[in-house]
Order: sequence, then C-alpha cells, then structure tokens
Amino acid sequence: MKSKWIEYKGKKIFYQDFSNNFFNDKAVISELNEVQEVILSQPENSALVLSNFMNTEITSAVMPLLNESSKKTKSHIRKTAVVGVSGIKRTLGDLLSRITGQALMYFNDENEAKDWLAED
Repeated sequence: MKSKWIEYKGKKIFYQDFSNNFFNDKAVISELNEVQEVILSQPENSALVLSNFMNTEITSAVMPLLNESSKKTKSHIRKTAVVGVSGIKRTLGDLLSRITGQALMYFNDENEAKDWLAED
C-alpha cells in the first residue's frame, strides 16, 4: 500500500496515494480496498483525508468501486481534499459527490490541500 498517515501542522491526515497509476485499474482497485479498511477502522466523523489522483485515470471499471467505497467510508471522514483531478476527472468527482453525499474539496497544490485539512 502506497497510502499512509502523515502529520501536518499537528493534524493526522490519511494520505491516499492513487498517483502515477495511469490506466492501471488493478493498482487503483488494490489501493482502494486497502485504504477503505484503514478509514473504516477510524471513529466516525474523524478522518482527515488527502486523496492524490495525479497521473491516474478513473476508468468505467473503477468509478462504481469508488462510489461504493465512498458510501461505506463517508461516516468515518470529517474532510476530504483531492489533488490531481481536473477536466473529465473533476466531472466524475462531482458525480461521485452527488451520488454518495460525500463532499470533496479540490486543490491544484498538495500543500494548499493540507492547509485546508489542518485549519480546524
């Protein structure tokens, strides 16, 4: 698993690293299954999450799994920041938010995302 806990400005953030998987659905799905277990082990409304999708495409095989995972983990997440999502990926992210009710905040810069997560 590439994903890991990091600390930023005194806050514990779960860094979900889906980056650089390009069109590798198998790698994305494997990472998704592992990060889901970590998030579900957290108390409700507690996890600060930074998801990095730089250089990774979300295919039609992956999107339903992201939706399902988001539905399952939503109650354990306090805030989610996302980097590496623009264009069609942003449209899919917005669709994910509407379907699951999990709010996502998009950033172009990882440090801006971490600042936002750590601000409360």
